[in-house]
Order: sequence, then structure tokens, then C-alpha cells
Amino acid sequence: MSSQEEDGGAGTPPVEAGEMKLEVVVLPVSDVDRAKDFYEGLGWRLDADLAVEEGYRVVQVTPPGSACSIIFGEGVSAAPPGSLAGLQLSVYDIDEARATLLAGGAEVSEPFHDATGIFHHAGEAGRVDGPAPEHADYGSFAAFSDPDGNGWLLQEIKTRLPGR
Repeated sequence: MSSQEEDGGAGTPPVEAGEMKLEVVVLPVSDVDRAKDFYEGLGWRLDADLAVEEGYRVVQVTPPGSACSIIFGEGVSAAPPGSLAGLQLSVYDIDEARATLLAGGAEVSEPFHDATGIFHHAGEAGRVDGPAPEHADYGSFAAFSDPDGNGWLLQEIKTRLPGR
């Protein structure tokens, strides 16, 4: 039984009063079918593929376990294809996540950490080969891009900081 059936069809609000949840990130792509094949190949769930009218198509996919989805398509972004960078996926085991993405066809960097030990610099500046010492939470990264060059980062987190 769905949650809507259980509560008489009224549904529950998607957010509570005062909350702001990141729900969707729009990716600019040049070839919708190529992007769809890429993300589905990574094991991301296809939520929607709606060709609404000529020149307007909305595709939504969601990474495994994510509360936030991505949308791409025709007529959904004015940004140049491949212009997003720093999209981040939190993972429990960076080596396992990297292997899964490689098996799905993505070209994923070897794990790295930042020279500061805090967060990664923009681009490839400050990268030190190998995971963070002792795989410190929030410190190990790996990078990949979709076929258009939209840039993604994996960040390993086994134990979240308090309050997160």
C-alpha cells in the first residue's frame, strides 16, 4: 500500500515547514540519448523520460540511494553542455564506488586527496595521489565526467560529522 493510500490519498508534504531540500540539479547536455545511456549504464534509476513537445524533453535520473535527482534534456537548460563542475556524490567506500562506475563505463580517476586535507581545490590543483591518510572521512576523492564533460566527484564518508 502506498503512503497516499494509507493517509486517505492526501499524500504527505515533500518538505516540512522551514525546510529546503535540494531535490534536482539540472545538467546541460548536448545529446539527450547519449546522456541517458551513460547515466543508466552507471546504474542510476530512470525516473522519467518525457517528450512533452517538439524541442522540449525532460529526462530525470537518480543516483543509487540519493534523495537528489538530476534532470537533463532538450529545452531545460540554457547553460553550455558540459559546463557544470564539482557535482559531488558522497560514498561509503571510494574504491567500491569507483569500481562500480568503471564497470558502468565511466572513466574515473584514481583516488586522491587535497594537499590541505580540507576539501578539494577547483580543477586538479592541490591533488595528492592516493586516498587521504587512513581514509579519513571527507578527505578522499575520485573524479569523473559525463560524455559532455559535466564534472563529478566522489567523496568518501564513513562517519558523518555531528549534526549532518
